[in-house]
Amino acid sequence: MKRLVIFALLLGVGRVAAEGFTQLKADEQIVFYPTVAQRVPERNVWRAEIRGSVFEPEKARVSVAALRKALEFKAGKLTAAEEEIFSRRARLFLVDHERRKEVFVRLGTNEFFVGKSGADGNFSGQIEFPNMPAPISFSAVLSLKDQRQFTGQVFPLAEEGMSVISDIDDTIKITEVRDSQATLRNTFLREFQPVPGMAQFYRSATNEQNIGFHYVSASPWQLYEPLTAFAASNGFPSGTFTLKQFRWKDRSFLSLFADPEQYKPAVIEPLLKQFPKRLFVLIGDSGERDPEIYGALARKFPEQILRILIRDVTNETVEATRYQQAFRGVPVEKWQIFREPGEIKCLCE
Repeated sequence: MKRLVIFALLLGVGRVAAEGFTQLKADEQIVFYPTVAQRVPERNVWRAEIRGSVFEPEKARVSVAALRKALEFKAGKLTAAEEEIFSRRARLFLVDHERRKEVFVRLGTNEFFVGKSGADGNFSGQIEFPNMPAPISFSAVLSLKDQRQFTGQVFPLAEEGMSVISDIDDTIKITEVRDSQATLRNTFLREFQPVPGMAQFYRSATNEQNIGFHYVSASPWQLYEPLTAFAASNGFPSGTFTLKQFRWKDRSFLSLFADPEQYKPAVIEPLLKQFPKRLFVLIGDSGERDPEIYGALARKFPEQILRILIRDVTNETVEATRYQQAFRGVPVEKWQIFREPGEIKCLCE
C-alpha cells in the first residue's frame, strides 16, 4: 500500500496519506536549496529536482570551543562583535546529519515524496506539476502537531534564454581566498561584504528576457543560509544556489574552499546539457581556477557559452601567460578581464 501511495505522490495526484509526512524531532531541521524547473512539452508539465538536507544543530558549548581551538581563534582576542558572529557561524558547521528521514513537500495543492536522507543528511527527488509561470515556493509536509515551516523555492527556466552562472567568493562577496587566515576571518568573524558594484551590474542584466541566475561556489553548504541572506540584503537577483558538501570532522578548515576545478565543472556541465538551447554567461574571479574552468567549458560547449567575465584579483594583465593558456582556442571577444564592474558594458557584448 505504501508503495502505491508514494507512486501517486510522484505523479502529483491525490493527497498524502496519514503516513505521508516528514517525521522530525523537535530539534531536527530541514534546509531546502532553490532549484530550477524545466518544462516537459510532451506531457505539458514542469519537472524539478528538490534537494536539501536534514540535520540537528549542535548546542554544546564544548563543541564551539573545540572549533575555536581548531581555527586558532584565541579567547579574549576577539571583539564582542566578532564573538557574536563566530558563535552564530560556528554552529552552522556543528550539526549532526540525520539519516533515513523520508521527506515530503507541498507545492500548491499537490504533495510529493522527494526522497530519504542519506548518511550525510542529504536527499533529492524529482517532482512534476502543471503551470509554472513564475518562481513558486514549496514547504515540508510535517505532522499536524509540528507548526514549524521549512520552505524552498523553484525557479522556472525556459528552454531558450540566457543564464548567468556566477561564482560567489571574491566574485560577488569579499572572501580573500588566496589568504587562508583572511578567508577564515571573513567566514567566521565578519559580516559578509559585497564586491562593490556587482549587485548593481547583476540587477541591470535582469532586463534581459528569460534570464536566470545560478550561484555556484566551492563554499561549504553550511553557509547556504547566511549566503542567501547576504545576496538578498545586498540586492543580488534571486536564483539557485549550489554549494559544496563539507564535514569539518573529516577535513581541515583550510580546505573549506578547495577543489573548485573538480567541483564546479561537475555542477555546471549538467545544467548546460539540461538546457542545450540556452546561452550562458560565466562570471568568476582570478583568485583560484575560474579562468581555467570556464575556458575548458567554452571549448567543450562553444555554442552555448556566450561570454566569460573574470574579476581580476591577482593583478595579471590580459596578456598574462595564464590567461592565454586558460582561454586557448576561445574567441577573444568572448572573454574579458575586469577590475570594476563599470568596465563591462553588458552581458552580451
